[in-house]
Amino acid sequence: MNSSRILARRREWISGLDTVFSRVKPRSNCRRGPEAAPCHSRSQATDASEKPRRTAIDLARKVQQERTTRQTAEPPVSGQQRRVMELKRFSLQLQNVHPNVLAKHLHRSVLYQDKHVVVINKPFGVPVRDDARVTSISSVLPVLSKMMDGMKVKSDSQMLPSLGLEKEATGVLLLARSEEAVEHILNLHRNNQVQRKYWVITVGVPVPSEGVIDIPIIEREVTGPRPHYKMALSPLFRMNDAGDGVTKVRAHRQAHPAVTKYRVLDSSSGCSLVELQPFTGVKHQMRVHMALALACPILGDHKYSHSSKLAPQKLPERVLGKLGLEQSKIRYLPLHLHARQLTVSGASQADIDVSCPLPKYFTQTLKQLRLSLTDEK
Repeated sequence: MNSSRILARRREWISGLDTVFSRVKPRSNCRRGPEAAPCHSRSQATDASEKPRRTAIDLARKVQQERTTRQTAEPPVSGQQRRVMELKRFSLQLQNVHPNVLAKHLHRSVLYQDKHVVVINKPFGVPVRDDARVTSISSVLPVLSKMMDGMKVKSDSQMLPSLGLEKEATGVLLLARSEEAVEHILNLHRNNQVQRKYWVITVGVPVPSEGVIDIPIIEREVTGPRPHYKMALSPLFRMNDAGDGVTKVRAHRQAHPAVTKYRVLDSSSGCSLVELQPFTGVKHQMRVHMALALACPILGDHKYSHSSKLAPQKLPERVLGKLGLEQSKIRYLPLHLHARQLTVSGASQADIDVSCPLPKYFTQTLKQLRLSLTDEK
């Protein structure tokens, strides 16, 4: 074999080795020590189109950005809406807390006490009588009685509700410390020796500014898409056929006599602060008399603002503007019915005369509607 052929074969062999080595990628000089430079994986080096992995800081920034965007997209919540939602949340908390917690709250809200009766400031949204769904005031009275006796183990005292108060109402609530005291208070009430005055905010201004509503009330069924029962007026008089007078009609046997005295304390922005004094104790008496007899429903009364249907109260645009509310959120507006004053004559050695401060949401509504308390006695 001549030398030229041998040189040609060597060149072919060397070029083949170059091709093989060119396909083999050099290994990166990575060290595991703490001073080593960051080492990239082979997949990262070969595929530059892949997105880099997100760190925890990146994820936190993304969540914060989404939260800020969502908050800016939502309409701002007014102060009144925030207070209404806080009140609703506080009411639900009181109704679902442990009985000892509610009893402690009632213990702090005692306005008057003696050996026969106790007067407390009832919170909004808590029922007085036993309710299987929520915690009621009656269910925690045994615990409250022990607290007022200094948590004595052998204490046999009891506490009973003597005069009721609606679930949505606030203010003075009279409790008796024995069954004999309950009977005594009921007798005083029947003899008009128990006076209760309520403050309400009405939508509209009653005319005349003070008077007495003496119209019986009856419970009736309201038919329609959502059949339900509610109290309604059952007047003894109706307009005659000529339209120039009234004619007495036969009273319904199931109607209850209902008498309410009212007095306008102040009016502004199409609303009024009214003092009510019921002389009878018919269910929802004040709400029915204000809404149906005077056409001035109580603010937040979603039951009697409409006589023939169940729907949230419809407020004028002017009132909505003053309160900073939207009509779509009006269902959260609480009933502005507050038991302001309680006077009992002959309950004990001295007469009882207790006034209860207004709840925060009530005073805030007065301020927004520019209703003053100058006539307060």
